[in-house]
Amino acid sequence: MTATPSTTVANLRDLGGTPLAGGRSVRPGLVLRSGALDRLDPVADPVVAALGLRTVIDLRSDAERADHPDRIPEGARLLVRDVLADKMNEGRMPAATQLKDLLSDPAVAEEHLGGGRAQALFGSVYRSFVSTSSAHAAYRTLLTEAADPQAGPLLFHCTAGKDRTGWGATVLLALLGADEDTLMAEYLSVNPAVKQAFAPMIEGFTAAGGDPDIALALIGVFPSYLEAGLDEVRVRYGSMEKYVREGLGVPDETVEALRAGLIV
Repeated sequence: MTATPSTTVANLRDLGGTPLAGGRSVRPGLVLRSGALDRLDPVADPVVAALGLRTVIDLRSDAERADHPDRIPEGARLLVRDVLADKMNEGRMPAATQLKDLLSDPAVAEEHLGGGRAQALFGSVYRSFVSTSSAHAAYRTLLTEAADPQAGPLLFHCTAGKDRTGWGATVLLALLGADEDTLMAEYLSVNPAVKQAFAPMIEGFTAAGGDPDIALALIGVFPSYLEAGLDEVRVRYGSMEKYVREGLGVPDETVEALRAGLIV
């Protein structure tokens, strides 16, 4: 649960050290989360080079990856799992790149996202993390790889490292035994890094007359977003364990291996 001071990877965090039930914690150095790796420079960034990453899981869409392709550390393998593929295909959600375009025009942003619509959009997105086949496949891969001792150290990411990545971290930590307060604290902990990374965009938007609440709804994370996903788990499956077993199709022995490898 500690930020790692990388100079070329935004929002890099080691889930190691996160407190778990019974006074235990997550083993450090094995599962990390971040924003996109399009600016990764191992030569200029010895912190990342020292991680010894073996696996990178990219949760972004084709369009996002085309605009900002990952730079993969030498010796690491890349797994691409588009969480939002099914949600995008419904045609009701702007792509992440379109969200940035919306912030370039305050009038358009107000039309599409004003009056609480931005918050409602993200609630719908988080529910789709629990309900869609593309999300099931992505998070199944995350848990399966995290349970494999040969796959770590593992890093998973999306664009900003806050929503798709935040849900992945929540599921992983919940399985390991983190309580709800810890899950929410880890989820919200990315806000300073994300707001810093997108500060010029927010400032430009508000300077042009944009509603700062819309910008913050897009750039930051809020308890209501995560609560929407957790509520969808309760409604559809009753518990995180059943969501993982029945929704994601991850067998109990994989969950046991995950706990054996990551709890210290």
